[in-house]
Amino acid sequence: MAAIAIVIVSHSKQLALGVRELAAQMVQNQVPIAVAAGIEDPENPLGTDPIQVYEAIASVFSDDGVLVLMDLGSALLSAEMAIEFLPEAQQEKVYLCEAPLVEGAIAAVVAAAAGGDIHQVMAEARGALLAKATQLGVSTPLSVVSPTTINIESPTPEIRLIVSNRLGLHARPAAQFVATAARFQSQILVRNLTRNTELVRGDSINQVTTLGVRQGHELLITATGSDADEALAALQTLFANNFGEDNVVLSYPPAFHHEITPATHGEFSGIAASGGIAIAPIVHYQPTHISITEYHVDDPDVEWQRLQAAIHTARQEIQAVFSQASLQIGDAEAAIFDAQLLFLEDPVLLSAAHQRILDNHINAEAAWQAVVDEVVTSYRALEDSYLQERVDDVVDVGRRVLRLLAGNAAANLYLEKPAILVATDLTPSDTARLDPTKVLGICTTSGSATSHSAIIARTLGIPAVLGIDAQVLHLADGTLMALDGESGRAWVEPESDILDLLAAKQSAWQTAQQEARATAHQPAITRDGRQVSVFANIGSISDVQVAVASGAEGVGLLRTEFLYLNRTSAPTEEEQLAVYQAIAQVLDHRPLIIRTLDVGGDKPLPYLRVGLREANPFLGWRGIRFCLDHPELFKTQLRAILRASVGHQIKIMLPMIATVIEVRAAKVILGEVQAELNQASIAFDAAMKVGIMIEVPSAVAIADQLAAEVDFFSIGTNDLSQYVMASDRTNPRVANLVDALHPAVLRMVQQTIQAAHTAGISVGLCGELAADILATPILLGLGLDELSVNPQSIPGVKQAIARFCIVESEAIAASALQQDSAVHVRELISTSISPPA
Repeated sequence: MAAIAIVIVSHSKQLALGVRELAAQMVQNQVPIAVAAGIEDPENPLGTDPIQVYEAIASVFSDDGVLVLMDLGSALLSAEMAIEFLPEAQQEKVYLCEAPLVEGAIAAVVAAAAGGDIHQVMAEARGALLAKATQLGVSTPLSVVSPTTINIESPTPEIRLIVSNRLGLHARPAAQFVATAARFQSQILVRNLTRNTELVRGDSINQVTTLGVRQGHELLITATGSDADEALAALQTLFANNFGEDNVVLSYPPAFHHEITPATHGEFSGIAASGGIAIAPIVHYQPTHISITEYHVDDPDVEWQRLQAAIHTARQEIQAVFSQASLQIGDAEAAIFDAQLLFLEDPVLLSAAHQRILDNHINAEAAWQAVVDEVVTSYRALEDSYLQERVDDVVDVGRRVLRLLAGNAAANLYLEKPAILVATDLTPSDTARLDPTKVLGICTTSGSATSHSAIIARTLGIPAVLGIDAQVLHLADGTLMALDGESGRAWVEPESDILDLLAAKQSAWQTAQQEARATAHQPAITRDGRQVSVFANIGSISDVQVAVASGAEGVGLLRTEFLYLNRTSAPTEEEQLAVYQAIAQVLDHRPLIIRTLDVGGDKPLPYLRVGLREANPFLGWRGIRFCLDHPELFKTQLRAILRASVGHQIKIMLPMIATVIEVRAAKVILGEVQAELNQASIAFDAAMKVGIMIEVPSAVAIADQLAAEVDFFSIGTNDLSQYVMASDRTNPRVANLVDALHPAVLRMVQQTIQAAHTAGISVGLCGELAADILATPILLGLGLDELSVNPQSIPGVKQAIARFCIVESEAIAASALQQDSAVHVRELISTSISPPA
């Protein structure tokens, strides 16, 4: 029997304890149930605490799985954070479930007590509302219980029983029925003859409850299998004993019909997907409709070439989206577009499309749509909820290729005035294109809080409520709407009292943001007076403007890949020069570190392909390796950077350095370019500094040797983490291991800093760890001179630096290096950090 455990997370401790008591009674305490609810504040006891959730999970942890049920709002966030505290090996065995708290808990414990595995238990919890909806005679959008296809061979053992216990098969007797049925190998099926229902599975609490069995109803129960007779006898005994209840007949009031009416003030409830308040007129978004018609073609080779061309262009578009998304939402979230690129290169998919065109002589659009539909169907059939939600990415890629085949332009997502975007759904690439200054909120009729679109919305800071009633699609553009992304509610033309409450909540949030922005343009200085430079990671001219407005003291990483992507040939020297000069001009003598081209391997340039397909692209031909093998391409970029350096504080940074030989080879080429410019009497900064990225373990091991060759280091913890942990951060099965707060990674950072400072050179950090405020005291304690983060993170990072002094940070860092996991590092930080001075 599976030892599944349940954790109940609620804002109210009383509510959670009540749910636990009810659920425990259903199964006579056979299933471990832990509670994490409320906070230790007598005046405001409602709330959730990630540490409390973590402790609850740890107290009942089972290798068979832990199902976490939550009530609303921050409970989900607390649960998500709690999982990060767990050891890596345990994280994948904890499942967050969006099921209703009370009904979901009852369904889950019954399924767990019956011996179901974690996916069966989760499915039962998700379907818990179906029974209630069926009995009330209303429809529900939660179609989580799949119709049962049943084949019964005759003759089949069966019994007919009259239900005599007073409340029929309500929750507790239904649970007993399911638990009994699940004990046997035979397939148990049951039908309510009185209501003339279909046969349903006897081991499903949701399906049994949907039968709506009342006192006096007659049931038909069949069993197919080796122990069919024993199973039917056990069930017959349950009925004979009235499921342990008395047989007093109760009188009921007359039945009445429940009318479902809209909430007052045009209020709708949905899924809380991204926190924040938005109050604005609505604008509808409708993606470009592509009508697919299958037709016969005489030359299938031409169609196959059309499809290949569309896929090629789609790949270029997605690479451009990835480049921009890396800047806006960070590399980790942008990695979803890496997965989309892999989808386009799937040999099984491409072979299937090719075969359909050749065998059936059909057009490319019809063949492509057919194979995409097959993939979507296979994903939706999986029990793994994470994989099911990847359907959005498959559909996103599929639509992009179809649009290109049809010759349609991408749908316009530009808003002239600030508004709330209302749509049926938004794809990940749609969401990544949104401008947070114009799209103040998102309201869709489908989607989930864990979808990639929701994750991107949260990263962009756009409030979002998903799964809203489809009535909102019929509202006129310009209709006033208010969204509360924390509670998952939306109001259409809200009353003044609602507006006042939301405006107050919005004002409090904006005040906090303004306070952060007000200090963002001041230096980041610790409590004991040490200044740490805070730079920006950028990828375009518009990004540098946002960075300066956000308080950036310079640019610690200019990703130059955006110049090379989404085009058919490499940018010229003049094109690059114009961009570098424009960015330097905006910075107005602030430092600008330009990273030379970092493509190849997982980020190929279509116009420089050499036909080599790498099994492990992250370990392949990329970064400086690629540039050294393309010296003319490399020289063109170096010439542009050198020419732009006149009158500006520009530095060159080389990516993916693994050996001293690579640095020396790059410096030789740089010297050649400098000599050529001198000969041509073209000015440049002869004292321009040259640095390297430290993102390969070998570079850490020989950091002392490398420090003798360059002027500065910049640690790229995104790549360094995955190389140290031997885990691909784009692979969901091992991505949880890629944690820059793991002591193994932190020791690499420490070793690099020590080598740099011993050699008298500066060292910064430009990975996502720099923006993690939880990591700030450790990074200060390790002695970093500079942090480079995405522009939107600058105010918060500067505030965090000002909260600490170096002495306490050094103590925290020293202790962190001695921990045995990233989880324990986070626990240490949570318990060690001092309150603001």
